[in-house]
Amino acid sequence: MSHIEFPLAPELAASGWLNTPKPLSLEDFRGKPLLIYVFQMLCPACISHGLPQLARVANTFGDDIAIIGLHSVFEHHGVMGPEALQAFVHEYRLRFPIAIDRPAGRIPETMARWGFQGTPTLVLLDADGRVRMQHLGPLEDMKLGKAIGALLMQDALLTREVNKREASDSGLSADSGPELCDDRQCQL
Repeated sequence: MSHIEFPLAPELAASGWLNTPKPLSLEDFRGKPLLIYVFQMLCPACISHGLPQLARVANTFGDDIAIIGLHSVFEHHGVMGPEALQAFVHEYRLRFPIAIDRPAGRIPETMARWGFQGTPTLVLLDADGRVRMQHLGPLEDMKLGKAIGALLMQDALLTREVNKREASDSGLSADSGPELCDDRQCQL
């Protein structure tokens, strides 16, 4: 059986952060999938499609997935500075942490390092911080949900295998008992 190796995401190059008391790193999100939304506040598709989609993802998946934004300005630099972004975030009531991509000439540092081709871009990292999907432009909710669901299922299966091994090592059966059932379902 072949094994696909997904690349570890490079660190974000942020000149500042909004909606968080301290600067964050990708390491802070290890242990659960992370959806990174790369946007510009003057990007029509970012506003009409991307921001509402993030709200739907947050409502659907809750705490099972982390969401952050990356404001990456590659055009209209003069009107999309930090003060304008703060007003935008306030007016659109964005609550997730937002990194401000570090300026580095015309193309910001993270955008160049990660090879982004524009906005909106969605990047999905697995619980280990590996890039599992990078998509430029609007993405249908069902396709994004399928990708997120697949990552969550892989994590659940891995956790179950670890639990089975630990139970086997201790002489217990991981397949018996009420711990596999809750008020909605029983798992095999």
